[in-house]
Amino acid sequence: MAALNPQKPGNPRVGIIGTGFMGGVHTRSAIRAGARIVGTAGSSMEKARRNGVGRAFASADELIESGEIDVVHICTPNHLHAPLTLKALAAGLAVVCEKPLATDAETALMMAARAEEAGLVGTVPFVYRFHPMVREARQRVARGDVGRVTLIQGSYLQDWLLRPEDDNWRVDSLLGGPSRTFADIGSHWCDLSEFVTGDRITEVSAQTAVVQPERAGNTQVSTEDVAVVQFRTAGGALGSVTASQVSPGRKNRLFLEVSGTDESLAFDQEQPEHLWVGRREGSQLLLRDPLTLSSASLPYSPLPAGHAQGYHDCFDAFVADSYAALHGEHRDGLPTFEDGARAAQICSAVLASARTGGWVACPP
Repeated sequence: MAALNPQKPGNPRVGIIGTGFMGGVHTRSAIRAGARIVGTAGSSMEKARRNGVGRAFASADELIESGEIDVVHICTPNHLHAPLTLKALAAGLAVVCEKPLATDAETALMMAARAEEAGLVGTVPFVYRFHPMVREARQRVARGDVGRVTLIQGSYLQDWLLRPEDDNWRVDSLLGGPSRTFADIGSHWCDLSEFVTGDRITEVSAQTAVVQPERAGNTQVSTEDVAVVQFRTAGGALGSVTASQVSPGRKNRLFLEVSGTDESLAFDQEQPEHLWVGRREGSQLLLRDPLTLSSASLPYSPLPAGHAQGYHDCFDAFVADSYAALHGEHRDGLPTFEDGARAAQICSAVLASARTGGWVACPP
């Protein structure tokens, strides 16, 4: 991935497209990374002002074509990700685009190819990679602590769309795409699984269900509330993941457990300061502590033990690493458009399997 405008020193000039929750998260992290927020475009400029962005552009096109920015953050409904990203790349801009990168795998692959051809930085916020204890788990797998990986399992559970009166633009397949729960949160889990283990998912068998077929403003809901997926990996491991947006009491619980021939590792995103290490002879709960963590974890663990880090810290690290890439710096584990396209390919295989009832191969 080549650097954008490496001749331009200093902090990037940034535009934010989207004024919802994620627009606010991106804006905060961009400011913390030292960016100058030139302006924003979106449906609610009152929200933009609350996010700390004073200047409003009349449209996303005007912002992209202004000539005043180096990087654009795209935080819009999913159906706009591809056209806005392609327009930004054509204008010579680096892009930080929310996932899913596109609503279909073919378009996502084309977007990744366009960024590569243009030599422009394109990143996708798979931010759970930036938890220090995730980096610790990845390092332990890579150096052989767990032995041969045999089983990968877990879940990503939420409850924010539990009731029929709960509604959001993501429920509408015209705005969110043909997959909702798996594209939105299952993609995070699969990315984390492949990132930690270094082992690619090669085949899936999936079931999906619509729990609330009618929601306020959407009388015919077609996007899934729940997905259950079995899979196989290139390394021969078996796995399973459940993704749900209708699990009462679960707010944002991403859980990943990796079992090997020597030990197991488990990470719970709602308890991110810990990593469970399981052994036949006895188990232990590791605390995030810069004094004892591996070198892979230290760049993402700036606070002493007992000073809790969380979601915002992960997002801050992701954005800072994205901006470092603009100047040609390599940051290990930075999720790029290639990773976004990979997630779209897995999602496409999951939907195909759910339709056919059989196993579907994922590209290697």
